[in-house]
Amino acid sequence: MSAPTVLLLIPPLTQLNQPYPSTAYLTGFLRSRGIACRQADLGIEMVLRLFSRDGLRQVFRAVREQGEKLPEEAGRMLAVEQAYLDMIDPAVEFLQGRNPALAVHLARPGVLPQGPRFRGRPPFAKTAPVDDRAKQFATWYLEDLADLVQATIAPQFALSRYAEHIARSASSFTAMETALAVPPNLTDEFMLEALWRHLDRVNPTLVGISVPFPGNLYGSFRIAQAIKQRRPGITIVLGGGYANTELRRLSEPRCFDYVDFITLDDGERPLLSLVEHLQGIRPVTALCRTFYRRQDRVLFADDRSSEDFAMEDVGCPTYDGLALDRYITILDSTNPMHRLWSEGHWNKLTVAHGCYWKQCTFCDVDLNYISRYEMTPTDRLIQQIEQLIAETGRRGFHFVDEAAPPAALKSLALGLLERGLAISWWGNIRFEETFSPDLCRLLAASGCIAVTAGLEAASDRILKQIKKGITVDQTALVAAAFKEAGILIHAYLMYGCPSETVQETVDSLERVRQLVAAGLIHSAFWHRFTATAHSPIGLNPAAAGIRILGPEFGGFAENDLIHRDRHGAAPEWLGEGLRRSMLNYLEGRGLRMDVRDWFDHDVPRPRVSPAWLSRLLSARPVADDPKAERRFVWLGGQPLCETRKNRTRLVLPGRTKETAVALPSRQALWLDDLLRQAVPRADRTTLYPLLRERKAAFPGNDSDFASFLSSPAWKKVRAAGLLLV
Repeated sequence: MSAPTVLLLIPPLTQLNQPYPSTAYLTGFLRSRGIACRQADLGIEMVLRLFSRDGLRQVFRAVREQGEKLPEEAGRMLAVEQAYLDMIDPAVEFLQGRNPALAVHLARPGVLPQGPRFRGRPPFAKTAPVDDRAKQFATWYLEDLADLVQATIAPQFALSRYAEHIARSASSFTAMETALAVPPNLTDEFMLEALWRHLDRVNPTLVGISVPFPGNLYGSFRIAQAIKQRRPGITIVLGGGYANTELRRLSEPRCFDYVDFITLDDGERPLLSLVEHLQGIRPVTALCRTFYRRQDRVLFADDRSSEDFAMEDVGCPTYDGLALDRYITILDSTNPMHRLWSEGHWNKLTVAHGCYWKQCTFCDVDLNYISRYEMTPTDRLIQQIEQLIAETGRRGFHFVDEAAPPAALKSLALGLLERGLAISWWGNIRFEETFSPDLCRLLAASGCIAVTAGLEAASDRILKQIKKGITVDQTALVAAAFKEAGILIHAYLMYGCPSETVQETVDSLERVRQLVAAGLIHSAFWHRFTATAHSPIGLNPAAAGIRILGPEFGGFAENDLIHRDRHGAAPEWLGEGLRRSMLNYLEGRGLRMDVRDWFDHDVPRPRVSPAWLSRLLSARPVADDPKAERRFVWLGGQPLCETRKNRTRLVLPGRTKETAVALPSRQALWLDDLLRQAVPRADRTTLYPLLRERKAAFPGNDSDFASFLSSPAWKKVRAAGLLLV
């Protein structure tokens, strides 16, 4: 039997500014194996259909048909329906980047109809760029329309999720089945219109639906239901992050009325095995990490003889079939770090699969996406970068690692510099001490603009308890290194960890306030601690001092657990105060306020000294350690020597300025030779110079070398771009 044609779908809704990368990864892999594969993002197509003149006309018609039951704000929007219809196409085109000349017009008050989302917003700073003002006005305009749709004709609709509430209470499949029994509403119909176009175009044998988040689950099953009703001969497989975490104990046969297979973990091997099964090469019992139904029983096939593919064998992601110029920038904050998630397209790649730490007690450390750690070979990663630049014409990259290892990032940075490959990139890390100021400067030179990392609780006691493997002081020093290199930082934060007191939460907020005020953290987000079924805490709750109360497993989803902390639960108002503080901190407001003022109830005074951070930073060592096992990398140009008698003036060209140092001639020659050997270049055949090896060649004894490393001349050379990494 010939190989089946595969169509991979992204259901509503993930991001509006770019496609979720799961289908891009899998499409690239299947094509590398000679399998015909297409992909489509039904989420963006549904949104663009909704936010069009004809789509909005249908929305307003459906809203009017509801008669007197309308919310007050809906009535006000109906009164200016024509203004909404007239401006929808220009606003969307502007947010797609197709009509930048509209910025001045859209930024004027009154050009876009202003609903509830515009009210209570702080005025724009006079220095705010016109483009940003226009993007925010256009964003609020779309959010008003999204609120109207949600409040009237499609309660499941939101701009970044779709019927998420169903998936969040899905221990049983009954809620999903009940939702699917209701006829499709208008947004469902828009989604299905896009589906039929792709099915007619591709005529697939196999449809794969990626479900990364709870907010994609309803759309996935609505799509599967429609295919089964109209094209029952098509095989449907469901997978993705939601299945990998929530459906590991699946025993509910009803879900297989809609899909034929559900796969777990990395999709490459399960999908290839399924293709082989459809070809008649592989029996159903030899599938890989795949659920299926037989005689009303859910069975799980996992052929352990078929290993997962190594990172160098998975192919290169491809965005072919995903129209990148149709995606929309939603600007809900002008914070430069925060907007990376919602603005523009970033090519997605992975530096390393899994996590090299994998000890955090709140994390799914035993599941495949964390536990199977493997670095992508640097040459392969750079080859993928070059391939995606050629395909997309875009040089922005987001490395979507659980935690990119410092050694791999160092190797990547050197590889990019050696090849003269100019990109802009960001990714997720751990706050490791390995991220020295020099390593951060190297990453910045290679194009790194931002990092994200989990600080979690800014409390050493809690960090030790959850086995995070870092301290708050260590985090602050690493953040300072990134900041000095010009790299933005986003921190993930938690509150309500087992045994965490209100006092500790207030202390954490004070530390975060100091970090933000000093520019060491540029954005952050607090979320409430949740025990999950597959984490060490979920598997052994008694060890963490909590008791699991539910939910009772009903055969379908299992992940978030309801728990009781024997020390007492964190009150809801605590989270509201943390959220309120961070929303203001993101915009540079309230950073001098007493942190207690953010809460609606009395909280204790923070025990953290207001000078904690400044004292910590002032105590950092400034001299190089001559015994360090580090190598030199020179980021400047070719040195120029001007010798007079026994002294030499060494001129060090840089990209923005040149630096000159005067040294004894023998030291200058030693330094000139060092810099020339430390330049990243494509024809390198030797390792970068090692500090202790260069010490042996220094014209002087150990004491002379130590003095040289603390001299003003050496400090000038280091500041000019000589790194030790």
